[in-house]
Amino acid sequence: MWTQGRWAALAVLSIILLLSKEAAPIEVPLDPKIQQELKQPPTIVKQSLKDYIVDPRDNIIIECEAKGNPVPTFQWRRNGKFFNVGKDPRVTMRTRSGTLEFRSSGKPEDYEGEYQCFASNDFGTAISNKILLRVSKSPLWPKEVLEPVTVREGVPLVLPCNPPPGLPPPETFWMDSSIMPIPQDKRVSMGLNGDLFFSNVLAKDANPDYSCNARFEFTHTIQQKNPYTLKVQTKEPYNDTFLNSTDLYGVRNVPETQPTFLSPKGLSSSKIVLRGEQLLLECIAAGVPTPSINWFKRGGDLPAKKVKLENFNKTLRILNVSEEDSGGYTCMASNKLGSIRHSVEVQVKAAPYWLDKPTNLVLAPDENGRLVCRANGNPKPTIQWLVNGEPIESSLPNLNQQVLGDTIMFHSVQIGSSAVYQCNASNEHGYLLANAFVSILDMAPRMLGPKNQLIKVIENNRTFLDCPFFGSPFPLLRWFKNGLGSGLDGGQYKLYPNGTLEINQARPEDQGTYTCVASNILGKMENQVRLEVKEPTRIVRAPEHVTEPRGSTVRFDCRVKRDSSLPVTVTWLKDDKPLSFSWTFGGRLRKDEESLTIQNVNPEDGGTYTCTAKTEIDEDSASARLTVIEDDISSASNRSASAGRPDPPQDLELSDPLARSVRLTWVPGNENNSPVTQFFVQFEEDRWEPGKWQNLSIYDGNLNSVNLQLSPFVNYQFRVIAINAVGQSQPSHPSARYQTSGAPPDVIPGGLKGWGNKKNNMEITWQALQNTERNGPNLRYVVSWRRKDTEEEWFNITTTRAKHIIHNTDTYVPYEIKIQAINDFGHSPESNVVIGYTGEDKPSAAPTELKVSKINSTKVNVHWVPVDPSTVNGEFKEYKLYYWREASLIKGLKVNKTKLHKGFFTTAEHPSGILTELFPFSKYKIYMVVANREYEGPQSNTVEFYTKEGEPGAPKYFRIQRHTDVVHLKWDKPLEPNGILIGYTLQYHTVNGTQAGERKVQSFLPNVTEYVMNLPHRLTRFKFYLAARTQVGAGEVYAVESPHFANEGTPDTDSTVVGNGSMKSIQVNQQPFIKLAGLVAGAKYRLRVYSHEHHSISSDFVTFETGRAYMEQEDIATQGWFIGLMCAVALLVLILLIVCFIKRSRGGKYPVREKKDLPLDPVDHKDQDGSFDYHSDEDNKPLQGSQTSLDGNVKESDDSLVDYGEGGDGQFNEDGSFIGQYTVKKDKEETEGNESSEATSPVNAIYSLA
Repeated sequence: MWTQGRWAALAVLSIILLLSKEAAPIEVPLDPKIQQELKQPPTIVKQSLKDYIVDPRDNIIIECEAKGNPVPTFQWRRNGKFFNVGKDPRVTMRTRSGTLEFRSSGKPEDYEGEYQCFASNDFGTAISNKILLRVSKSPLWPKEVLEPVTVREGVPLVLPCNPPPGLPPPETFWMDSSIMPIPQDKRVSMGLNGDLFFSNVLAKDANPDYSCNARFEFTHTIQQKNPYTLKVQTKEPYNDTFLNSTDLYGVRNVPETQPTFLSPKGLSSSKIVLRGEQLLLECIAAGVPTPSINWFKRGGDLPAKKVKLENFNKTLRILNVSEEDSGGYTCMASNKLGSIRHSVEVQVKAAPYWLDKPTNLVLAPDENGRLVCRANGNPKPTIQWLVNGEPIESSLPNLNQQVLGDTIMFHSVQIGSSAVYQCNASNEHGYLLANAFVSILDMAPRMLGPKNQLIKVIENNRTFLDCPFFGSPFPLLRWFKNGLGSGLDGGQYKLYPNGTLEINQARPEDQGTYTCVASNILGKMENQVRLEVKEPTRIVRAPEHVTEPRGSTVRFDCRVKRDSSLPVTVTWLKDDKPLSFSWTFGGRLRKDEESLTIQNVNPEDGGTYTCTAKTEIDEDSASARLTVIEDDISSASNRSASAGRPDPPQDLELSDPLARSVRLTWVPGNENNSPVTQFFVQFEEDRWEPGKWQNLSIYDGNLNSVNLQLSPFVNYQFRVIAINAVGQSQPSHPSARYQTSGAPPDVIPGGLKGWGNKKNNMEITWQALQNTERNGPNLRYVVSWRRKDTEEEWFNITTTRAKHIIHNTDTYVPYEIKIQAINDFGHSPESNVVIGYTGEDKPSAAPTELKVSKINSTKVNVHWVPVDPSTVNGEFKEYKLYYWREASLIKGLKVNKTKLHKGFFTTAEHPSGILTELFPFSKYKIYMVVANREYEGPQSNTVEFYTKEGEPGAPKYFRIQRHTDVVHLKWDKPLEPNGILIGYTLQYHTVNGTQAGERKVQSFLPNVTEYVMNLPHRLTRFKFYLAARTQVGAGEVYAVESPHFANEGTPDTDSTVVGNGSMKSIQVNQQPFIKLAGLVAGAKYRLRVYSHEHHSISSDFVTFETGRAYMEQEDIATQGWFIGLMCAVALLVLILLIVCFIKRSRGGKYPVREKKDLPLDPVDHKDQDGSFDYHSDEDNKPLQGSQTSLDGNVKESDDSLVDYGEGGDGQFNEDGSFIGQYTVKKDKEETEGNESSEATSPVNAIYSLA
């Protein structure tokens, strides 16, 4: 016997199949018999990672598993060529699988390469991703001698790590000879590249063993670099008393310095990160005191939920990067002397990711369908289709398929055309590969539900008779009653597309045998359902509320009326928990068919008693409250002298029940010397959010009986909270439950709208009703729609969800939409009609007759003929003009050809626009498209035009070299001449503090780029103004002031300086830092840096003031006695270096001989490759390492400075703890030892000299 709804899941599946019959694929049900008989192409179900790194000590396993019927066979390609598994005895393929196993014998590097699996059966071939197999490597550190590092106290320092490149890259960390981590803090920390950075060195940093370590994950080894010895030159002796000083730098006489960046260099940089990966930005600064680091994002706040600041704020980590994380990030390093900023421009690119991944398509003969493959990325990925693993262009012609970019359309498919299609979406950052088979299925109708079901329903209830079925082509289904009639549909019967038959209100005369028949061109199948209509179960005498004194006997009635053919079970609950008739009440409970009796009641027996009568298909319940009172009521306790919160109200009672209201009465509790001002009534219902108390209403404190306004079909219980000036009481005990009767919904669902997310659909959404607005069981929504401005009938669907998607619509057409809520008691009013639109498609027409007019040096007028609005295929957004600078009209000048765009929103009959910010004297190309909210249309005709000459930019640089009696001026032509240069104009005047002398003008031909001017007096200073000229006029002025000294010049700059009311622009291409010269002493300036090509890209203005003018002092560097002294010091240093070199070459060998004859430590587990093994004894040993010799050849590692104790080599467990003492290796061949100790190569000579 089957109850109603047993096969609801299969029924829903069938309705989906029928609704999608015309254009959507068939979804084959998971019925075991159908699955067993179904013939399907292969599907890849398991495969190895695209980038597959393996441990060289283990067997290599490349996975490829596939399913299909018949069972697939497997082949592999390696590096694009057929891979014959049977030829290599070390390679096997698992049975009924494509998984390859490579035994670990031999060299695993021999099997590195790109592998791809092909799974085939009679209906097609599926392929795996291209699996790049690489063997993990952990190379040794190269031999090197690290001389002691000597620095002055207070200066910054970077100890490079430069770990050997492993696969995957190793994890680096710094330790000393005691196997203890180097302490890191705000001043000393490790960078992302593994280097150890000191913002400033202190005397306490002096240490003979700073050692960088590299941990290789796959081989479980640690490689250790030779240690650095750090020596610190100090002005003051160091002792521990300095640690307690609040001004450590001042006490130690360390000069304070402004912040500078150690990493990254300069004031700006850029970084590219892929979508979904993590972004790591680092700023490490030097300075005394140690600078603090702060991070900012241009134009907004840092994304707090994704950002992590690490390494003492020096590292900014953003997890799971998305496009919104692109932009400018700034780190600011500051101490009490000043601050410095570094800006990082972050671009978020993206490997391809799916928007619409192709899925398997099962079609019946002569049906239509489509495969869609849509992916996004940055740059936009290209789509390539393959069929059975080969490019679709090279496959046999198929008249029933048509490839349209990212979509393959299938028309009137036929048996025998099953295949597996592959979609490859790729860009420069990666690729996606998806298999989707197209299977042509013909199958006679099948019944999926049980045969001859018996369904029992309650009279007057809505009834559903389910008949899940399947077939291909999709069968037609009809219902018959008692074998009679021409099909049940209409009147009290409603037939759903999935085959379910609805009976609006089941009556006794509806009993009988119902037959469903499914048929298609291959046959028919039927099933029967027997329906029995039963009387409802009702409690006709319910228990009543009782108040009795202690010791009395209480009786609760519960008389039940039911259908005679249905057995009934009566149960009792106390406070919603089942009653126990054994020891709990001490045998005082007695239950019979129609009542419950409690003898000798006491206060603990008080509570709510519920009687529930239940049959196999329905139930009913009723409740009553028992209150037990004491014979002696104790006197109230004396009130406290001080005010307090009120006591909770007591004895809640319900009366005057109506359909949507009930009266609640309570006894107020003790006010505790503060009058109650308000009562707060809350409710809880047990149907949708049981246990959650919700606010209902607030009443004045002088009331204790109120009429509560309620919602239909809610099983309420209430509680009351008293409020006085001190606060609110604890909630009262809950009242008895009160269930309001049901009613049709009286609220119209809000937020109704419709918009397509694909070109052939429309998604209708609305706001679901709240639980207290349901008003009855089985809340559904009836959604209706039809084409706007047509007289066609309304289409509608009933659903319990808050959205519905209409498929197979025309592109971007308006629809009228309305909605109403419905439950088992009726329906709500209909909503107002809302206009929705189906999805957009690419515009089908391009603007025509694109042309330009009124061309000048920096702008041009654009005209075009607009498109027909019907071809926009969506909501008109703009006309988008694409333009780029094709070339400069100046021969040999390279230009940036980046394509830019500008939008014009206009619906004019003769539209036009102005394109601005163009470069003068250049060749441009433009074309235009029309855009809707989702897509851009085809291109218009391409137009070329030439901008006119303009005023040139500032000279590329303007340098001044001052000598004793002359000033040498040099410059270069502007980066953007903006026309044909006809010369330069130089203006200059003398400067004396803020006083300016008479201005003089000098002109030069365009091929002159330097000028020498005699100085009338050595102390005379000049200010120069240089501008290039074209036929249009003079361009931007480059202004500089002659320096004080002969060795001070004016470098290239890239800034705008504003001072004394005038503005000057200076252009450069060099990296910061730059020096601004030629400023007026004692003047205030505002400075900004901006892009010459895009003036809108600019920094903020910075205000500064130059120092006061001073008397020029005599230059000590030009004095003869000073030059002679410096030459003598240099000669002495050179002699000392030669002596050290000779002494070192004769006797300064490595201390090999002293340690050569020492025995090996019996507990030393150092591997022969000089690495440390930190895995357990059961692990396999790592492979023998190799390294690059000094002449660049690769040889086996026989010798290492680390082996002779200079590398600080030791063994570590995986947690970094020390295992063995330093040991040396056995002696080598005598000749080899002698050779390694001689400085015979240039590199050794350098080591010795160092």
